[in-house]
Amino acid sequence: MPNMPAPFVATLPKDKVTKYDLIQAVRADIVGELEAIYLYDAHANAAADPVAKAVLADIRDEERVHVGELFTLLKYLDPKEAEHLADGETEVREVMESLGIATNDDAGAGGLTVGSLKD
Repeated sequence: MPNMPAPFVATLPKDKVTKYDLIQAVRADIVGELEAIYLYDAHANAAADPVAKAVLADIRDEERVHVGELFTLLKYLDPKEAEHLADGETEVREVMESLGIATNDDAGAGGLTVGSLKD
């Protein structure tokens, strides 16, 4: 069973939180969403009832959207974090390339723009 943490680890704010504390809170929110994905996925996979399986899978996927929203917010709040995430993506793409595995960009999925269609 999940442990419900205090929303602000150091202290409860008497006023608005600092940018640093907000960044830390968003990171904690990401962890919570990832935990929820893990739990909903396990419950959906274990469910024999098709309605329960479908509802739990839908909720799990909504949590995945929340992770995307929170990472986008984190990159906005902390541009250095955005650089680190981009560096990580580059490193994975380099490994994939060295193994001869096409990335989504190589396959054209999501890589086309109006400009590229004109060429």
